[in-house]
Amino acid sequence: MGNAGGRPRGIAARAGGWSAQHRWAAVGIWVLFVLLTVVAGSAAGTVELKDSDQLKGETTQASRITEEAGVEEPAGESVLVQARNDTTKATDPEFRKAVDAVVKAVGGTGEVTAVTSPYDTKSISKDGRSALVQFNVRGDPETASDRIEPVLQAVAKVQDAHKELRIEEIGSASMNKTFDDAFGDDFQQAELSAVPVALGILLIAFGALVAALLPVALAITAIVATMGLMGVVSHLQPMSDSANSVMLLVGLAVGVDYCLFYLRREREERAAGRDRQTAMQIAAATSGRAVIVSGVTVCVAMAGMLFTGIGEFKSMGLASLIVVAVAMVGSVTVLPALLSLLGDRVEKGRIPFLNRLKRGANGTGGESRVWTWVLGGVLKRPLVSLLVAAGALVAIALPAVGMKTQSFTLDQEFGDSVPIVATYERINEAFPGGADPAEVVVKADDINAAPVRQAIAEFRKQAVSSGASRGPVEVVTHDAQNLAFVYVPLVGGSDQDKAEKSLDILRNDVRPATLGKIDGLEAPISGQVAGSKDFNDQLGGAVAPVFAFVVVFAFVLMLLSFRSLTIAITSIVLNLLSVGAAYGILTAVFQHGWGASAFGAEGVGAIIAWLPLFLFVILFGLSMDYHVFVVSRIREGKMQGRDTRDAITHGVVTTAGVVTSAAVIMVAVFAIFGTLSMQSMKQMGVGLAAAVLIDATIIRGVLLPAIMALLGERNWYFPKWLRWLPDLTHDEPAVGPAPGVRDHDGDGRQSPVRV
Repeated sequence: MGNAGGRPRGIAARAGGWSAQHRWAAVGIWVLFVLLTVVAGSAAGTVELKDSDQLKGETTQASRITEEAGVEEPAGESVLVQARNDTTKATDPEFRKAVDAVVKAVGGTGEVTAVTSPYDTKSISKDGRSALVQFNVRGDPETASDRIEPVLQAVAKVQDAHKELRIEEIGSASMNKTFDDAFGDDFQQAELSAVPVALGILLIAFGALVAALLPVALAITAIVATMGLMGVVSHLQPMSDSANSVMLLVGLAVGVDYCLFYLRREREERAAGRDRQTAMQIAAATSGRAVIVSGVTVCVAMAGMLFTGIGEFKSMGLASLIVVAVAMVGSVTVLPALLSLLGDRVEKGRIPFLNRLKRGANGTGGESRVWTWVLGGVLKRPLVSLLVAAGALVAIALPAVGMKTQSFTLDQEFGDSVPIVATYERINEAFPGGADPAEVVVKADDINAAPVRQAIAEFRKQAVSSGASRGPVEVVTHDAQNLAFVYVPLVGGSDQDKAEKSLDILRNDVRPATLGKIDGLEAPISGQVAGSKDFNDQLGGAVAPVFAFVVVFAFVLMLLSFRSLTIAITSIVLNLLSVGAAYGILTAVFQHGWGASAFGAEGVGAIIAWLPLFLFVILFGLSMDYHVFVVSRIREGKMQGRDTRDAITHGVVTTAGVVTSAAVIMVAVFAIFGTLSMQSMKQMGVGLAAAVLIDATIIRGVLLPAIMALLGERNWYFPKWLRWLPDLTHDEPAVGPAPGVRDHDGDGRQSPVRV
């Protein structure tokens, strides 16, 4: 299990030993590393993910053409003027007066251009009750939401003067402003809340302020360092805002977990009577090694996102991979140095009540009475426990069989929480697809050549005659760049399935018969519906390779780390069961609406398209934290001479406290995101929190010990034909029983003395 001479040969043990001996150097190197990454990131700057970096296919082709031409599409806005009854029509004098007032009001702000009247553009609904005044916001479209307020106020004044009509504005700028005002603080508050929540739980777990602060401090420094590295890496793979949020979540979760594993083991050994140096050695060789195995496994899982080919996923995967690697390195290097520097001062800031509570609930200092009781029942009837727990999880996972994924429309994402969503629905009802038209980017050698102009005209005509659109189909030409943008409202509107059928007609029938006949002409079709379809198509093609990559590499890592084919197989099966249960909960709550009100959610009929693959990668990685830690402790007990059942009890019970603390932190942090107003964020938060809770309780506390108890010695089966593989098993130093630990029956197994 270790070297006879007592000098461990494992990477974690050697790193921890060096750091403890050269503590000031280790701390200094870490601080210097963090500072250098921040400086490097600031100097390099961050390259933001562009639309042309997102996908393969037509939407990316359209973005590339637009970016290469240097054309910036202005932020478009519309004002809906609509009768509140069935008798008033757009041809009525009062209606016309209101439309003219809107045109004059928005034009008078000086913030808009190209204001058009619906009577000129024929933007009047089929029933004659609705009309659209359309215009563009001046300046950079990225910052248009900062300048739209005067226009919104002008429209509101017209509404006040014409209460018999409904006069409402919607567009990219007004929507961005509305959502920033309504939800912008949600994300910031959620991210800021995560740290104090984690600190509070750690304070309860350790009962001492200094011990609680260490994991949070190291997690924060790992996150800061990763932010700097992301700036440098963004020049190879552009980064998105989502990557920052995911990185913070993952960094806080694994950073705290890794330090928690290490710190609890060191405290446990000190409580058992070992001297500080020996306790540090054991913690480095055991928990430190578990951190490295877990960290590498999580990194491999995160790397799976790179295989999607989708810019958003690649940026999230790379950011997560970096923060996990940094947190892992920090946990096995600077943490031992800090523990060596602090010594007994790590117990400073004790909270007496919490310490009394902990001693009363856990007299051994290392074992949990609750989990001892649970394990007693599981190991007494392992087959029954296995069948009941596995059956329950399979039942929970069953709804996932009918999971439907799609990109959310505004009403699905935000419900009725903001008034602009109702405006969006009214426009889609009156002008199907008008709120999110398909956008055809036409590029030709000469955009004004007669054949090109004729093809565009024919495309406009057939788009309506084919049934894909009810019009009006608008064309905006950029002569200098030889580009034209054709905007086609799709029949189906906010109904994604129907809108995609209209899109298919445009792409497969109308375009080949018109624009496709011009040699050298490019005409990719993009827009919200096209982007959603292309995203889902590409994501669907990436699922199998990503799943295979993550599962195969996780299996290999478990095989090498524990040198057991059985443990490698059971690790994968249990993780898949945990992920399946999370999928089932998501589908039941958010797709079918079962118990949705308990989460402050709504049954929106689908799961956001990016979430299943994202959850699989994140959960498969994070669940390995607990699995590696628990199984490592079980194997450690086995190598110390315990029989398999005794080793299982020892491993699960002695790790229960740290696993519970780590799980509570993760569940609490993820649950914060489940409180946000956006349905996609609710789904992410609930899915992650539910999966971690299941993983840390049913999986690790019931299924794992039940399976291992039934397998007995077969847990350690390693076929001869695999023995050529490198041995990456434990490298603990060989140490004798600690003071306060006795050998009850002379078999070499150590049992803590009950206090």
